[in-house]
Amino acid sequence: MSNSRSVPEELVVGRSDPAYMAHAYLTKVPIPAITPFIAAYSNEGDVVVDPFAGSGMTGVAAASLRRRARLFDISVLGQHIGRNYANLVNQDLLRKTADELVSAVRSYLGDVYGTKCRKCSETAKLVKTIWSYQFQCAQCSHVGSFYRAMEASGWSKKDMQCSNCGLRVPSGSERIGEIGEVDCIECGCSTTQIEQAAATPPAVDLDALPYPRVEITPDRQMYKTQSLGRSGLISVSSFYSKRNLAVLTVLREGIREVEDKAIRDKLLFAFTACLTRASKRYQWSPMRPLNAANANYYVAAVFYEWNVFDLFLRKVEAACRSDNYLRLLMQAGTLFDSDDPEIDVSYELSSAESIPLADSSVDYVFTDPPFGSNLFYADMALFQEAWLEGFTDVSLEAVVDRGSKKVRSASRYEGMLTNALSECRRILKPGGHVSMVFGNSTGSVWSLVQRSIKNAGLLIDPHSLAILNKGQRSVKGLASGFEHVATLDLIITMTAGDDSRCFKVPTADQVGNVAREIARGNIGRTPSHVYLEILRMGIRESWDLSAVHLRDVTQSLIDDGWQVASGSGALSRA
Repeated sequence: MSNSRSVPEELVVGRSDPAYMAHAYLTKVPIPAITPFIAAYSNEGDVVVDPFAGSGMTGVAAASLRRRARLFDISVLGQHIGRNYANLVNQDLLRKTADELVSAVRSYLGDVYGTKCRKCSETAKLVKTIWSYQFQCAQCSHVGSFYRAMEASGWSKKDMQCSNCGLRVPSGSERIGEIGEVDCIECGCSTTQIEQAAATPPAVDLDALPYPRVEITPDRQMYKTQSLGRSGLISVSSFYSKRNLAVLTVLREGIREVEDKAIRDKLLFAFTACLTRASKRYQWSPMRPLNAANANYYVAAVFYEWNVFDLFLRKVEAACRSDNYLRLLMQAGTLFDSDDPEIDVSYELSSAESIPLADSSVDYVFTDPPFGSNLFYADMALFQEAWLEGFTDVSLEAVVDRGSKKVRSASRYEGMLTNALSECRRILKPGGHVSMVFGNSTGSVWSLVQRSIKNAGLLIDPHSLAILNKGQRSVKGLASGFEHVATLDLIITMTAGDDSRCFKVPTADQVGNVAREIARGNIGRTPSHVYLEILRMGIRESWDLSAVHLRDVTQSLIDDGWQVASGSGALSRA
């Protein structure tokens, strides 16, 4: 067995490998961030478990190193994604079936993405349409388009004016309707895409189609935080144009009729992978598309309607690339008699508090639990699960409510994490290890994690605390210039054992002094780097982390003369 010294103190990994890019899921850990730990703490043929499996990246990483993986989660979407990462299929048959499905949908609905080219008058293919919400001027009641108002202002939101009376139009003005503004088309008369005035979309009879009639109810956190009731976006179907909703519905029904189960499941994987981009959540900008944030239900004032056929076929190709990536990883340094090496990865729907495995039956655990109140996985998974058969049981979700009525409290979260880690200790073989990815910006949550680990009967290995840097700052951080949201995670490795230490609470001066000392040796790094180094040192020094907050660390650095670059978040001296 190899040891912890083979695990680096900081892993800098990208989020662009073929598996990572094949299907979106909240807070995925890239395969290259997991494999060093599996290699260090297990051997070929060993059983690796992830009780908070999410999209199944631990399973892919374990398979790539020829380990067996047992994955568990409450997420229906996560199970769908994770199983299909390990579902290697015949690519020729997959592509052929996908093309046949697209042709069948076109035959059923007609050429819904066909449009007349204004340049040559021939029929062209619609690639995407730029849609804009409309507003009503508070002064003259004129109905205008956000897109046209931004265009007239030189694409500056703060300078938007009513075209009729000149009154400034706030970007947060009430939205009263939608209008297509620009069609982007591909035509044989041009080697590049052509932009032209948007044509009226063809009529579709949605009443005759079994599209998902799933409401986003007021009890969900995303309903509250995104003000969905005010916007009227209170169902999954309301986030799609009528045209795209019809195409997606008929396409899904066609996928369900595919006889080959492996191909059918992989096609559904490609289908769910394109759902967000096919919706109104794909944000337009004058420079380039901004994509859709997977962590919220936001629809921008100007958004895209993409050609679903193009999206679906691209995701089929992405699934093929992901399969090939896993094949190559598994075949590294070995010879196989067949194109597809055997994969032993299972994924069951189960709470992490009750793992259906025998005592002392597992060699290693790698897991990435939800981070408290940062994200609401079940709420966001509803967008895809509406198209699948089954929904995540929200009552089992390990999150903390943000509102005043905290049914899912911090103490409940602590109890769930403690129980989950206790289960990990129960199923672990003697001498085995548990590695947990965690990230948060508040000391109270880190103190909660410390208590959970201790109460679960686990001991942190102080020499195996690795910083995970996925190489991209948070959206909130980019918007504000520097973030009070931690953009790095800590990977904590533990073994079974009783922790008899008494944790001591550091003073604010102690934390500030340590922050300054670390910053001096980390010029060019970010406040998150300094914060994670403080956490790592605090764990090694038996600190109670309850008073160690990223916001305070950042402020102490600024008070001490440090500057934080607005574009990169990097620390520098004036």
